[in-house]
Amino acid sequence: MKLTRRKTTSFVGLLSVAALSSGAAAQDKPQEPAREVQLIDASSPRGRQIELALSAAPMEVSSKAAVYVLGPKGYEKARDGTNGFTCLVERSFSGTTQTSSAPACFDAEGSRSIMLAYLRREELRAEGKSEAEIKDDIAKGYKDGRFKVPGPGFLYMMSNENYVYNSESKKSGFVPPHLMFYAPYKTAKDVGYESVSPKMVPYLTGSGVGPESLLVVVADKPAQDGSSGDSHKH
Repeated sequence: MKLTRRKTTSFVGLLSVAALSSGAAAQDKPQEPAREVQLIDASSPRGRQIELALSAAPMEVSSKAAVYVLGPKGYEKARDGTNGFTCLVERSFSGTTQTSSAPACFDAEGSRSIMLAYLRREELRAEGKSEAEIKDDIAKGYKDGRFKVPGPGFLYMMSNENYVYNSESKKSGFVPPHLMFYAPYKTAKDVGYESVSPKMVPYLTGSGVGPESLLVVVADKPAQDGSSGDSHKH
């Protein structure tokens, strides 16, 4: 079994714009070379899925988190956790085309609320439902109480393998490590802006759309043992 592969060049997307705006010197950084994309699906090796899921959070957190992997019927629990966090690789689609593959670790609040909608999406995809049907099911789920709107909390997306879709450029690309805070039903004006734009810091996703809006904050990935390398060697 093989991962789905394709070549891409990194782009200044909604998160990298936020990162660059923090300092003019960052604008002089050389362009990154092309990277190979590995889109996770149900055929992806279980070990690789676990490795990517755990890379979403600092080792101290992810080592004690529950982990889900994609299987033929959707997400399957690979192991239980002890700290309330849950890690998985989330995906999004445009029609039948996969546009993202991003490791995420939800805190306890997200694990019992918004994450359940993520699990449902993959269950429906495994059943062959269209993205329009999935969107409708999730919306109804929040309305009838199957899914809970998250309270204060956040999810880690600290991996170096965050490959996501930029709705403005209509392209997918790698984005830097970041945190996402639950901001259900928040609008640009709630954050002090007139409208949502890539220049927002923090960036607001899904402005005014519904319960899954998130505030994105770019963050430095912590090093382990005084090293500046990757903090995940699971």
